[in-house]
Amino acid sequence: MDRDYERRLLRQINFQNLPAEARLTRCGSVNCSPISVKSGDRFIPTRAGSNWSINFHYANENCRSPSQNRKAKDASSDSGKDTVAYAALLRNELLGAGIESMSDVHSDERRQAVCSHGLFRFTVHTKRVPFDSDNEVSPYSLSPLTNKSHKLLRSLCKPARKISKIPFKVLDAPELQDDFYLNLVDWSAGNLLSVGLGACVYLWSACTSQVTRLCDLSVDGDSVTSVCWNERGSLVAVGTHKGYVQIWDAAGGRKLSTLEGHSARVGALAWNGEQLSSGSRDRVILQRDIRTPPSAEKRLQGHRQEVCGLKWSPDHQHLASGGNDNKLLVWNSSSLLPVQQYSDHVAAVKAIAWSPHQHGLLASGGGTADRCLRFWNTLTGQALQSTDTGSQVCNLAWSKHANELVSTHGYSQNQILVWKYPSLAQVAKLTGHSYRVLYLAVSPDGEAIVTGAGDETLRFWNIFTKTRCTKESKSVLNLFTRIR
Repeated sequence: MDRDYERRLLRQINFQNLPAEARLTRCGSVNCSPISVKSGDRFIPTRAGSNWSINFHYANENCRSPSQNRKAKDASSDSGKDTVAYAALLRNELLGAGIESMSDVHSDERRQAVCSHGLFRFTVHTKRVPFDSDNEVSPYSLSPLTNKSHKLLRSLCKPARKISKIPFKVLDAPELQDDFYLNLVDWSAGNLLSVGLGACVYLWSACTSQVTRLCDLSVDGDSVTSVCWNERGSLVAVGTHKGYVQIWDAAGGRKLSTLEGHSARVGALAWNGEQLSSGSRDRVILQRDIRTPPSAEKRLQGHRQEVCGLKWSPDHQHLASGGNDNKLLVWNSSSLLPVQQYSDHVAAVKAIAWSPHQHGLLASGGGTADRCLRFWNTLTGQALQSTDTGSQVCNLAWSKHANELVSTHGYSQNQILVWKYPSLAQVAKLTGHSYRVLYLAVSPDGEAIVTGAGDETLRFWNIFTKTRCTKESKSVLNLFTRIR
């Protein structure tokens, strides 16, 4: 046998018997792999006992220069573990993903570990990471969090929103009636609060705290049963016990017109642009344009008892009405008959609120015998959710910025509840009124509410924030929030 070939063969056999670490260290470069023979017969070495995970790890190190290896080791010893944990933690927090597996956590490391020479082009499914006691977590655990990562997680978690259980302002409201079917408090876009007290309507400025009397109906032997501002906050409609609806200019302090048509008290009012809807004890809803003669009014008949709740949808296309007949009706802007009717409540329906965040979502609350808060999809006519609040539901209002709503209650808790939708988890419970919380209005900035009760007080609460809901759709295709 050729002496040179015999030496080469002996060197290959001795090299193969060495451990993997010694082989790679002795070679010094992946280009001098023992499995490649430049000349002579083909030699096929045995791969029994080869640890591809270790070989791959050291091959990656040999693809770099010694100076690069030292820098990489120093950097990885300080930030490698925290970087992996932080990346996984960031994905879980921002993208809403679950706890990721170790193969997902180390996917970026595996991609970067492929040698520039292309020695190994397959994917290593598992990487053996030596256990480090500083991590306090097994490398084979499904959780990528270490001790430092837990501290980071606590720092990233938003603190729970705290709602003060004490009103920031309390005003006396003498002669504020304790009547479930009336609506005597409303807050304008101009930051003016209108309150019906007995036969008078008073305006309170939230900016200057000044109080002015807008009108006095005692000269006509009448009293105030409802008040409602238009969207611009320049006009206020006043419903009376005798069935009249008066339109007042708040800035000028003068009455513009008096609308007739009802034969009993007007307990509910709702503006829709220049149109005004009024609900009465005579069971009729009148819809009138204040710019046209009274003969152009539309009469909506569907309730069998007093109409005590009226609300127009945010897109101005549908009117929801609640009555003492336990019915919740939905009307469109052109029909004289209700397009939908919901009969699940077993008590009077006064509390009505359209969601500003989800098109067609309507919330309603029942009286003492019902006590339930119910949600409806008016696009399909289906009932969505319901919950027993434990007491009479008097009013409902949605937050302008978050998917939350507030409800006020009467018998027997006399409380104010803040709900998270759609989980219906209670965010806060506020108490302080000694009588039924019959009246509710939301400030123009959407942060504060005012509540009124038969205890003749008005209480102001900070319950909502201006932080917009992150799940709210901001797509340009969401036309329902833009078309008016």
